[in-house]
Amino acid sequence: MIGLGFREHGGLDRVELVEVPDNEPAAGEVRIRLRAAAFNRLDRFVLAGIPGVPIERPHVLGSDGAGVVDAIGPGVNDLAVGDRVLLNPGLWDATCPACVAGLECLCRDYRIVGEHTQGTATESIVLPRRNVHRIPSSLTWEQAAAAPLVFQTAWRAIRTVGAVAPGETVAIIGAGGGVSTAAIQVARQAGARVVVVGRSLDKADACRRLGAEEVLLLTEEKPLDRTLWEWSGKRGIDLIFDSVGSPTVPRSVRSVARGGRLVVIGATAGPLVQIDLRTLFWRQASIRGSTMATSHEFDAVLAELVAGRLAAVVDRVFDWSDGRAALARMDAPDLFGKVVLRTPG
Repeated sequence: MIGLGFREHGGLDRVELVEVPDNEPAAGEVRIRLRAAAFNRLDRFVLAGIPGVPIERPHVLGSDGAGVVDAIGPGVNDLAVGDRVLLNPGLWDATCPACVAGLECLCRDYRIVGEHTQGTATESIVLPRRNVHRIPSSLTWEQAAAAPLVFQTAWRAIRTVGAVAPGETVAIIGAGGGVSTAAIQVARQAGARVVVVGRSLDKADACRRLGAEEVLLLTEEKPLDRTLWEWSGKRGIDLIFDSVGSPTVPRSVRSVARGGRLVVIGATAGPLVQIDLRTLFWRQASIRGSTMATSHEFDAVLAELVAGRLAAVVDRVFDWSDGRAALARMDAPDLFGKVVLRTPG
């Protein structure tokens, strides 16, 4: 079976078509013939190599995917060959105390498709039945593939970990990436006032169409903390959604309101930060980490996607032969939404 991936860690020049073994579904498993896969910033980290995360090589990239069921293992009685499905890329053991309590993303053996296992940019994939979800024909393959990772991440970070309330202010740090476009919609649907901050206003209109009240420009003269402090009338922001890391987190901390929450879901620009703890205790604010979601949260956000109340933003769709260009597109300044690859399935 052919997939888009790499044999050795490195840059985009390492990306190539690789051959990986075909798999047959075991008991409780389903094989999906993929029609579309979507890339995340995670794929670039996996390609470069993540310290402490050993992977099988050659390795296929991609965490998100959608397609049709083409084989069913023993014990799976509620899916049929030919069903249209999308995949939940979070993997858990279903037996540890966290899983039993319904907190699967806290599982001691939690893994992500495409990071800890072979990915979705291939012909087919085998997953546990609990990771496979039917979708209606109203969702295109591209829309379905683009949604799972970013929307579950945004949903848990904003609604559960961030505990957003109607009327609160939510600041999304960075505009254009898939998780940002999902976070805008999730926060707005929760009744929050949403502000997006970035280094360009080129995407302002697109952000407003998704539900942002305002899009603010960051400059050397007006950095993040000063920009948000002025916009909030020197009150601060109730919930800040930050996936950037070291360049922004210290200033995000200085931007929170009394009782505010900074939710960190990534560190794309660096993981190490230095903050002033006095801001946290004096404002009784908190920094919270969040990644992926529970199965219940995934079901909830999928219901919103199926109903059309949330929608994945697709930046561009690439053919199978343009896989390297698809990954390179993630560096484009005008990127807005998810990059999707049509798979050969």
